[in-house]
Amino acid sequence: MMLRQEDSPERRAEKLGRIADVLIERVDRLEESRGSAWSMFQAAVALEQEVTTRTAQLEQALADLSQRNRELAVARASAEEANRSKTRFLRAASHDLLQPLSAARLFLDALAGTDMDGGQQEMVARLTGAFESVEQLMHAVLDIARLDSQRIEFHRKPVAMDPLFVRLADEYGPMAEAKGLRLRFAPTRAVIDSDPVFLRRIAQNLISNAIKYTARGGVLVGMRPRGPLSWLEVWDTGPGIPAIDRNRIFGEFQRLNQDSGATGMGLGLSIVRRACAKLGHPLKLDSEPMRGTVFRVGLPVAVHADPHGPAARHGQTGALRGRLAMIVENDSGMRRGYEVILQGQASMVVRLAGSTAEALATMGEDPPDVILADYNLDDDDTGIAAINALRAAAGHPIPAVMVTARRDPDIARACADIGVPLLEKPVRPADLQLMLEQLLA
Repeated sequence: MMLRQEDSPERRAEKLGRIADVLIERVDRLEESRGSAWSMFQAAVALEQEVTTRTAQLEQALADLSQRNRELAVARASAEEANRSKTRFLRAASHDLLQPLSAARLFLDALAGTDMDGGQQEMVARLTGAFESVEQLMHAVLDIARLDSQRIEFHRKPVAMDPLFVRLADEYGPMAEAKGLRLRFAPTRAVIDSDPVFLRRIAQNLISNAIKYTARGGVLVGMRPRGPLSWLEVWDTGPGIPAIDRNRIFGEFQRLNQDSGATGMGLGLSIVRRACAKLGHPLKLDSEPMRGTVFRVGLPVAVHADPHGPAARHGQTGALRGRLAMIVENDSGMRRGYEVILQGQASMVVRLAGSTAEALATMGEDPPDVILADYNLDDDDTGIAAINALRAAAGHPIPAVMVTARRDPDIARACADIGVPLLEKPVRPADLQLMLEQLLA
């Protein structure tokens, strides 16, 4: 019997070879698959370790950040408390610092009105200048402290600009005249809405700055209506301000042209910038080298304001003569200073008291025409209590003026509640007499 062709050994060997090749290929693929899975397993393990490490690092970073935030919060609280402590100290110290300064100003003003020889007049002028420098520095420090305080409150109301210009002309006219400069105020009927105390401080600093840095020519102050705002403008014929310095001059202790002879600490424009920012008054500066500078402050026009306002001019001869003034002041130096100014210069009849009880006893059956009271009296007594008690005893609201060295919004509110204007120490005799004339008009 013969074997079939396909069952020959060669055929069978070839067939077995093909089967072996297929099996080897399958084994190779299986090995490759196993290697890929192992690689993936190893990669997954490595990734898991990396995620664990990064998670631990992130948790540590978050813990560090939380610690830094806690430290920052503590530091911020400490800084805020230090700032509040500084403000409280300045408020408390201002009364004791400004009290003798205010008394000295009253006496110097009275002395300047007496007959003196040339040497004595020079000495008085130099003393007055020194006291004015100290007063300006004190006001600047206190203003900056108030404007940096988060609790500052403004008391906005309609302000007639022409009477303010009159007061500023009286205040800065001698300063300009001493330098041979022309200081002019353009008449205006503008009535704007602002805080009168800080508005005056803004104008004072701009005018004082213009006079200091102007060697010849003059300074012009006026109002220019533009749209909803009326712009307070202060022009000078000084050397101008280079463009590179126009931002720097609004910083603290910044003065240009140090060789110009201008005095001061370089705080005026810093106060202007702070006050304008707090009040929402836009502030602009234009300057041309060797041609001069103009500062502009945008002031909102008061709604329903009387354009004629109060009388713009003052100094009416004999307006205070013979009128009875009750002075309630616990400081003997200030009492004597008021007496010298009001009785000696304004020819008023003056009664002096150091407390509410003493004022009531002094008044008797003859109520005063006006009351001048200091806010801080002895033994927790206040000028508010004195004014209320005297008005109650008289049976009618006697005109009154409150004087204080404390820059406190609570005092301003208390005075506004009883309709009493507020003067801050040091008191200028001219401002005091103007206030009394307006009250007794």
